[in-house]
Amino acid sequence: MNPDLLRVLLLLGAAILMFALNRPRVDAVALIMIVALPFTGVITMNEAIAGFSNPNIVLIGAMFVVGEALARTGVARRVGDRLIVWGGTRAWLLLTLLMVAVGVLGSVMSSTGVVAIFIPVVLRIASRTGIAPSQLMMPMAYAALISGTMTLVATSSNLVINYELTRAGGAGFNFFSFTPFGLPILLLGVLYMLGARRWLTASADAGVQVTRRPSLRHWVERYQLAEREYRVRVKPQSPLLGKALGVQDLRSKIGARIILIERGRGRARRLLSRTPETRLQAGDVLLLDVDTEVTDVPDLCERYAVELLPRTGFYFADQSQEVGLVEVMLPDGAAFVGKTVAEAELLAQSELSLVGVRRGRQAIAPHGVRETQLKVGDTLLLAGPWKVIRGLRSNGQDLVVLNLPKEFDEVLPAARKAPYALFTLGVVIILMATGLVPNVQAALIGGLLMGLFRCIDLDQAYRAIQWKGLIMIVGMLPFALALDRTGGVDLAAQALVGLAGGAGPYAILALLFGLTVVLGLFIVNTANAVLLIPIGLAMADALNASPYPFAMIIALAASCAFMTPISPVNTLVATAGNYSFADFIRIGLPLTLIVMVVSVLLVPWLLPLY
Repeated sequence: MNPDLLRVLLLLGAAILMFALNRPRVDAVALIMIVALPFTGVITMNEAIAGFSNPNIVLIGAMFVVGEALARTGVARRVGDRLIVWGGTRAWLLLTLLMVAVGVLGSVMSSTGVVAIFIPVVLRIASRTGIAPSQLMMPMAYAALISGTMTLVATSSNLVINYELTRAGGAGFNFFSFTPFGLPILLLGVLYMLGARRWLTASADAGVQVTRRPSLRHWVERYQLAEREYRVRVKPQSPLLGKALGVQDLRSKIGARIILIERGRGRARRLLSRTPETRLQAGDVLLLDVDTEVTDVPDLCERYAVELLPRTGFYFADQSQEVGLVEVMLPDGAAFVGKTVAEAELLAQSELSLVGVRRGRQAIAPHGVRETQLKVGDTLLLAGPWKVIRGLRSNGQDLVVLNLPKEFDEVLPAARKAPYALFTLGVVIILMATGLVPNVQAALIGGLLMGLFRCIDLDQAYRAIQWKGLIMIVGMLPFALALDRTGGVDLAAQALVGLAGGAGPYAILALLFGLTVVLGLFIVNTANAVLLIPIGLAMADALNASPYPFAMIIALAASCAFMTPISPVNTLVATAGNYSFADFIRIGLPLTLIVMVVSVLLVPWLLPLY
């Protein structure tokens, strides 16, 4: 072993150790390696940072944006919510639908993002059906991992492998090259988990934390909003039409406050905030906060030509995607201290309406809210659009946000743009599948279309990109070049071929699969792929075989991180499902062996070795 190779291997060993210990974080490790590798004399600094110009880095970043837009428009969540309708209380059917949905969505979205979206869906399924969450969380995570075997863009490791394959002179894989392998693996994964879920006993759920954040329904009951909630539709002959709300002073005229205005019907329906400049139109539906002790509702409807609509008592809970509630506290020095609620609303000129006041543990009676003089420490319940509620968190001068309902986490910022997001996804898939443009260009087109259709804006797009993961990939890419120049790749390939002896190509593929899985116990799948793809291609060259089976076996194995909780996907469900490390070994090892057998049989059949 030459000195240059020894230095590179020492750095590689140090990187793997730091990855395994997660000290420091993975992007910091990658940056350390970018700085350290040029000191070996094997590569230059320009070569160490060349990964930043790698088109696959741009492609991966663009696909993060496309995936985030799908999440913001609710495509994934709506699929998840349909599972509850289709699956009912049948555990086997719910598990099957859940794994298929996650597997399919994960083929075009970040698998980690899909799992994050589906965790609350699984918790809702568990609460409604009585199924232990632990019996659904791990199957969902495994489906997300398997989704990496479904398409070329399903995981960054596939893209890294494809890039190295083309750099070595191959034609590379197309968008659906992985699908003939991924579909059987997903099917077997579903069948396996239908049996293995019995090993995930309900005792694992003993430590699962149930959110203690209040729901909108809880606040409706606590502040007695249901008895004050009225909805009326404005008739064409109503005297309320045509004038700005601020001019009409409806509070003194009709003895009720307009909280929100619904305008339009069907897909054209939208909610308008109560602002002084808003002018009512015929057909508008008004959500009113009415003090029934001083206001005769039937008389109000007759005098102002409005039609009283049926009451649900839970308007805010039913409209939770668009309208919200928030609890805030009055700090010392707030402008509203010493004012009555009515005076505070005039002073604030806000799109939010104050619908409840709590002093200590006691909610003030509804009929006394308007005349209540506000004091430091009072808790106020505000109602209005979520976009305005979000803005409160950045302004703590007069109001301090105390509590947001659990529905806040499930609000879809761009729910009405779902059809445009699906159209854009279709365009990206067609462009990639047909090869009309390079994959990176197709992904960038998708990101631009998502922005054009307002599914996502530029600030949200930048936040959606997982920069830590991209830096990690860039930092590991120079190792492949350094190992190749020092002879390390050829040395490893010869050792593996010699280890397999004359056992034949199936044994060599199984050995390569096993090595990828074992290394994946300590480092994330993308770094794993970066290190092993040069070795796989060198093995193919040593055997005078096609490089495609070797590249594919590494790609499939890199997605089989079933046995360790260090995978980002497994880390998410390890907490949500209260799993131990032993649970992943116990459930993941048999599934890994099943996938290995299927992969070793399918790969040389569909991608001939010679």
